[in-house]
Amino acid sequence: MAEAPEDVQSDECLSSYSHIYSPDLLKDKVAFVTGGGSGIGFRIAEILMRHGCDTVIASRNLEKLAEAAKKLTSATGRHCLPLQMDVRQPETITVAVDEMLKEFGRVDILINNAAGNFLCPATSLSFNGFKTVLEIDTMGTFNTSKVLYEKWFKDHGGSIVNISATLGYRGQALQVHAGSAKAANDAMTKHLAVEWGPSGVRVNTVAPGPISGTEGYRRLGGSFAENAGAFRSIPLQRAGNKTEMAHAVLFLASRAASYVTGATVVADGGAWLTSTNDVERMLGIISSHSAKL
Repeated sequence: MAEAPEDVQSDECLSSYSHIYSPDLLKDKVAFVTGGGSGIGFRIAEILMRHGCDTVIASRNLEKLAEAAKKLTSATGRHCLPLQMDVRQPETITVAVDEMLKEFGRVDILINNAAGNFLCPATSLSFNGFKTVLEIDTMGTFNTSKVLYEKWFKDHGGSIVNISATLGYRGQALQVHAGSAKAANDAMTKHLAVEWGPSGVRVNTVAPGPISGTEGYRRLGGSFAENAGAFRSIPLQRAGNKTEMAHAVLFLASRAASYVTGATVVADGGAWLTSTNDVERMLGIISSHSAKL
């Protein structure tokens, strides 16, 4: 079994960390992380900060962000600024970005991590539920990218990393909303990489598989699948963890990937290549749960 790096299940910082790159890889850079108050976004912010970066973590819940920022600053010694905004509302993004530029005077990295998902058959999915997921995942990614491009990246360059998923690669039961949103984002990555490359902006994607210690893992039946032995079909024989996703982001965001743009790094242990697309099992899971938005 491939060895996983250190991680913790909860939204806490790592008690110890072994650098895989120079601790100064992102020295004095500034990153803007949407959905950075919990889950994968929290760990991404932490790993970037452990490599010398200051961060902004942004979402709708300012109280949760403020608590996360204290943890991140305490663990890394870098500055973390919590800012309230809604990726569905460009005007709130503009206010947040202006505040960030006032505080730091620059921005080098954007991590589009904000997302919404739940298990639901297409026949039970409300029109509003489908729309809301696309507004958060797809419109939110475009809105945030466009504001930062116009405010800073257009004249100074930068790196954008979108957090996607493998859901749309072959179709999956109960995920038409999220799969459609992420497929649109994968296309967006390529289009923006082409258009914004001349401005020195690189745009890439990380597509995680099942990642333990996240809300998505809990909502999408990861524990159920693990207990049922479903992960034995994954070539690496396990779920991934948040630190592994943060390392993939770190590579793409840094000068280590200076000639990489328009690319998708699939970080799923090979899961989408080999895992069974068990429609009967998936529909069985939802029969005992209600999914409403």
